[in-house]
Amino acid sequence: MQVSNNSLESLLSYYFKELENLYDRDEIRSLFITVVEHYLKVDREYFQFNLETKVNQSELILIYNCANELKSGKPLQYILNEAWFYNSLFFVNEHVLIPRPETEELIEIIFKDSKTASKILDIGCGSGCIILTLKKLIPEASCTGLDLSKGALNVTLQNSKKLNLPVSIINADVLELNQLSSQYDLIVSNPPYIKETEKGSMHKNVLEHEPHLALFVSGEDEIVFYKKIIDLCASSLNSGGKLYFELNPLTANLVLNYAKQSMIFKEIELIKDINSKDRFFKGIKL
Repeated sequence: MQVSNNSLESLLSYYFKELENLYDRDEIRSLFITVVEHYLKVDREYFQFNLETKVNQSELILIYNCANELKSGKPLQYILNEAWFYNSLFFVNEHVLIPRPETEELIEIIFKDSKTASKILDIGCGSGCIILTLKKLIPEASCTGLDLSKGALNVTLQNSKKLNLPVSIINADVLELNQLSSQYDLIVSNPPYIKETEKGSMHKNVLEHEPHLALFVSGEDEIVFYKKIIDLCASSLNSGGKLYFELNPLTANLVLNYAKQSMIFKEIELIKDINSKDRFFKGIKL
């Protein structure tokens, strides 16, 4: 199907036709508006009242090609190389996960009771959405992001510069560390927790486009990263310091039980997300 003319209305009709097998009409309309906002540098209100607006040839090609990429299943955030998180626009690419709304809930939980943290570490920082947002909310804190992927750390650094939020980075495999190089008041992590055997039940868009290194745990122990980070807290989290995790609700109790057995926390709890699932862990060091 070709676009009959270069008006926004005609382009929207093209999106409805091309993407009807992947998304419902409301989702398609929302995707299209985001595409128009990005390429035409206009806001949603403009779109609402200017459907008859004609786009130039270069804009037409960009919007048209975007539809073809969406049709292949590629997430819009990777096509546009940007994703909103906690009211900031982050650069993203194939080296990092797309920031999720649940992680914004984690930020709210942390900021509510950890405003005075002076030294913060994010293990598995990816795009930097957690550590950079905490730096934005707690500007006086010294913030560090750790990741195994150099590609992910490059994205963190790009976002650090883009958002003018200075952070340090460490390139390391947390599973290979016997101790961290510093002491922290707050450690946070949203580590990989999906077993390889679960691939068959996952959405094709995620499997084909998001980085497997950030999603999957090799071997059968799906909480291996949580265990390792809890172990590291014994020597690297200050007394009274706080550990926060984003969890897989299916294995949340395994993480909780391991934290209990570690005997290094005076308080631990699971916190439910907006959908009443056990999504977050909080522990306060003895």
